[in-house]
Amino acid sequence: MASPTDPPVTKLPSPCVSICQMDPQDGVCLGCYRTRAEIAAWRSMDQDDQLQLLEILKDRRAKVTGVRRRPSRRNTKRLSV
Repeated sequence: MASPTDPPVTKLPSPCVSICQMDPQDGVCLGCYRTRAEIAAWRSMDQDDQLQLLEILKDRRAKVTGVRRRPSRRNTKRLSV
């Protein structure tokens, strides 16, 4: 049980897009590009691990579809005017 002084744990929504079909050749879901192990582990991952997996999934999707991914704005500093 979490103590009252622990910061709240923030979980990200699942990357599932309800197209649940595993590619028999590489074992990756054709909808979200996760492996079975990654799908099973999602709920037990902390937010940092989830964010890291999302970056991996973007690369996987780009490799399969040929669509270049946009750079993430999460780690960039914004300019103040």
